Amino acid sequence: MFKPLFHALTIAVFIIIIGCKQINTEQTEAVSQQNHSNTQATMVDHVITDTNRHNHDEQVLMTQEAEAHIKHGQKQLSVNSADMAASPASEAVSPAYTVHRSKRILMHDQSVLNTIRYVSESTNREKYAHFSDNPIKLVTEQPVSTFSIDVDTGAYANVRRMLNAGQLPIQDAVRAEELINYFSYQYPDNRDNNSPFAVVKEIAPSPWSKNNYLLHLGIKAQDKEQTELPNANLVFLIDVSGSMQSPKKIELLKSSLVLLSGQLSANDKVSIVVYAGASGVVLPPTQGNQTATIQMALNHLTAGGSTNGAAGIKLAYSLAQQEFIKGGINRVILATDGDFNVGTVNHEQLMDLIERKRQFGISLSTLGFGTGNYNDQLMEQLADKGNGNYAYIDTLNEAQKVLVDEMSSTLLTVAKDVKIQIEFNPAAVSEYRLIGYENRHLKREDFNNDKIDAGEIGAGHTVTAIYEIKLNDGKAGAMDPLRYQPQTGPKTESEINEIAFLKIRYKKPDENASQLLSWPIKQKEIIKDIAKTSDDFRFSAAVAAFAQQLRGGDYLHDYDYDDMLTLARNARGEDRFGYRGEFLSLVNLAKSLGTVASHNRSKDISLH
Repeated sequence: MFKPLFHALTIAVFIIIIGCKQINTEQTEAVSQQNHSNTQATMVDHVITDTNRHNHDEQVLMTQEAEAHIKHGQKQLSVNSADMAASPASEAVSPAYTVHRSKRILMHDQSVLNTIRYVSESTNREKYAHFSDNPIKLVTEQPVSTFSIDVDTGAYANVRRMLNAGQLPIQDAVRAEELINYFSYQYPDNRDNNSPFAVVKEIAPSPWSKNNYLLHLGIKAQDKEQTELPNANLVFLIDVSGSMQSPKKIELLKSSLVLLSGQLSANDKVSIVVYAGASGVVLPPTQGNQTATIQMALNHLTAGGSTNGAAGIKLAYSLAQQEFIKGGINRVILATDGDFNVGTVNHEQLMDLIERKRQFGISLSTLGFGTGNYNDQLMEQLADKGNGNYAYIDTLNEAQKVLVDEMSSTLLTVAKDVKIQIEFNPAAVSEYRLIGYENRHLKREDFNNDKIDAGEIGAGHTVTAIYEIKLNDGKAGAMDPLRYQPQTGPKTESEINEIAFLKIRYKKPDENASQLLSWPIKQKEIIKDIAKTSDDFRFSAAVAAFAQQLRGGDYLHDYDYDDMLTLARNARGEDRFGYRGEFLSLVNLAKSLGTVASHNRSKDISLH
């Protein structure tokens, strides 16, 4: 009678022993992996944070508790087995019940082990500034629009990274002007002799709204060959904190700066400052043609520790000031994920520091890397305050674009504090809406105030702004006209023929007084058929539509991804590096991801 019972108990004990061995093996592997990671992470300040110690102690405690549970289960099983062996036949428990009880004990112990987390789960702590799309405005109420130019391109590369990862970007990550300005446009060089840039105007029907037109404004800065660039004093400020320990961060960063270092000459100077919990100089000022020395210093960098970004910025500016080249390029290039967590974490104080330093002629550009904890908002703000530009590096090809192919645009500023103001003629235009530039708005009075900071434009840069406008042609607009608004139409024939008046203010890099340029935009400039517009007009319109669609598409009506693809394919034009072809792939990918997301939403609704 006891023989079946003995066999059942033997099987149960065997199951527990196997389970315990498996648990010990997993614990040993987890601890081994943790020790290996700790060995690989070379801390700049050689300090393990209290948080890490606390987490380690918790894991040890939880492991000890789990082992105690297992021992208790094994002891309890032995007692139960002895009791059953000593009981009379009438009180014997069935073998089936014994096995079931043993499994319950094992499952209880396993549930305790499941609470142990050897590696913390990844969380998304990316930061983006929230903003709403520019609204439609009545010309009779607000005839003047004023904003600062923007040559940043970080949003486009960041959106590309998200799409290639299989997800639609969050709306606040999409800044329409940065998607539009990611591409270079073939604007003619029709500038005056004394002007650092040329201006292009083009008006044609909107592809997504049959009653509206698009006013396309393009600026083309004077270009410079790399051999014409003045001598450069560059300080690479590199984040080597623990958050940068990833192939897509520190390793991509090093490879990117190696590309830039290969473009420098003996007349240039390069310094490298690193920061983590502490900051330090790992390469003193070195001639730009000492490529091997520069690359060796970069290749020896490893990541580990907390992030005292403010201390690094102060040290980098000090070094840049020490090696200042009068009449040259003096720039700090900050490469980081923007996750500052120790030192001066008050961003307003950091902005004030950068604003003060730019008065000495030292600019700051930012290169963003990584995912998960990426601080897009801070990266953009730092570059704006530092009179520099902001780019996001998601691939080595993007580093090639920003730091090699567009080196002149990235490093050499040809005009600073560039502001645009346009006044619409209420007799010709009833409504308007600026696409993008939401965080670049200026007050009307800021246009003439030379103390108000605005954007910079680099050599060869193109800047594009697109307004969607509704002409006073008797067709219905988005808003009803005001009943009691006095109609003070234009008085002269020239004013009747004008749609708007465009003004641009800018300063030369070494001057503090602005200069004014202005042009009328006339009715006769309107192109009635969008097919007769330039490739640049149609392609930029497709990019503008794509950006709006990613942000919800409130103003696109029935215009969809297929329409964007058709418009962009027919306007691809010269595509030397394939960026426009890549754009087509991204639109197609977003279309597929949007279909999946829509299907999932419909499924969720049906389940509820």
